[in-house]
Amino acid sequence: MTTTDPRRIPARVRIMGWFVLVMAAGLTAVVLLVAEFEYDAIDDRVNRSLDQDAEEFRTFAASAVSPDGQPLRDPEQILTLHLRTQYTDPAEVLIGAVGTPEAPRLVFQGRKEHQTVNQDVVRQIITTDDSTGTVATAGGTLRWSRVEMLPANSGDEPAGWFISGFFTDAERPEAASTVRSLIGISAIALVLGAGISWFAAGQILAPIRTVRLTAARLTEHDLTHRIPVDGRDDIAALAEQFNAMLDRLEQAFRTRREFLDDAGHELRTPITIVRGHLELLGDDPAERAEVVRLCTDELDRMARIVDDLLLLAKAGQPDFLRPEWTSVPELTSDLDAKVRAIAPRAWSLEAIGEGEAWLDGQRVTQAVVQLAQNAVQHTSDGDVIRLGSSLIGDTISFWVTDSGAGVPPEEASKIFERFSRGASGVRDPNGAGLGLAIVKAIADAHHGRVLVHSPPGEGATFGIELPGGAR
Repeated sequence: MTTTDPRRIPARVRIMGWFVLVMAAGLTAVVLLVAEFEYDAIDDRVNRSLDQDAEEFRTFAASAVSPDGQPLRDPEQILTLHLRTQYTDPAEVLIGAVGTPEAPRLVFQGRKEHQTVNQDVVRQIITTDDSTGTVATAGGTLRWSRVEMLPANSGDEPAGWFISGFFTDAERPEAASTVRSLIGISAIALVLGAGISWFAAGQILAPIRTVRLTAARLTEHDLTHRIPVDGRDDIAALAEQFNAMLDRLEQAFRTRREFLDDAGHELRTPITIVRGHLELLGDDPAERAEVVRLCTDELDRMARIVDDLLLLAKAGQPDFLRPEWTSVPELTSDLDAKVRAIAPRAWSLEAIGEGEAWLDGQRVTQAVVQLAQNAVQHTSDGDVIRLGSSLIGDTISFWVTDSGAGVPPEEASKIFERFSRGASGVRDPNGAGLGLAIVKAIADAHHGRVLVHSPPGEGATFGIELPGGAR
């Protein structure tokens, strides 16, 4: 025998199934409680009616008098007189019996159909030891109550019996009708609940279905689809997390594509140079040594390019930065000491920020040193290069100012792009145009920005501005 894996049942069906199951259990409990209440109410009403009939007869028998005003002692006269004054309910029957238990004579007060309570039935009632009980008759189940009467002048045996009875089967159809109506209403409610739960489950699962459809449309070349977020419930949180995951995935694919494109673009030239020299390699030792030197130089440049590309690829990773509270004066002094060893220039420390900032000191050092190298490439020995830092509010800035040819306005927005070297000024012949791109990546990782200011004929100032969370 095969069974269906519950996990293969659609979530919408499972939600509706559980809702219907819980609702069915609740409605069943309500129907059972109402049925029990109705039937208990019938029993209570019948018992109170029987008790009332018995009490009324006892009161009447104790005070019954003849027409001439004498107290009545004859059981038959008392029973007859009492029954003549009674009006019975449709399901009620009053019985008077006189004589002996084996052969009682009966006096009735009730409907014609109640004559099914015959002598045999009465005999069963008056011969039992209990004063109340139930007995089966041709007219249905009869619940009865009995009051015994002693004879007027002799003996201890009862000479008469007053019996009040109630046909409970006549009362139950009304209760059964109420229960059937409740069952019908419950069935309709169950069907409506199933429909509503089906619709509600569809509305609840709609964002999940959107997630599934969006995921199905995603490819390596198209990661732009996003899920609209509406509300602040768990489903909206799921959509937000899914969109965030897509953002990270898109960034990872974009970084990979950029790395592959940049590597393929920039490594093609040194590979061609190395191959060309090796193909033309002759037997002359001096020539061979020169070719080895050129190939080694190109291989070093390739290694530098790869290192820079890997650094740019890592810039988007969460562990790219390791920020900590850093003393700005100490960091600035260290930077001044390090850049002075790059080249013989007239280095000048023009400003030092005071305080501490939340940043990655090593990455900031890497960025500022790169800016200093860039300044060196655009100046000559003895030219002035100024270095400085400032901490104003929560913003920390580092800058390097050179006295070179400056940056044309049309190039200011492009020089921080990858492999952009600019058209003016002297540049490092071994550079790949990634230095300023690395500076920008470090500033972006700190949620900061890069700055460039180049008045005509006054050199250029490059810097980074970071939200340092100063204290």
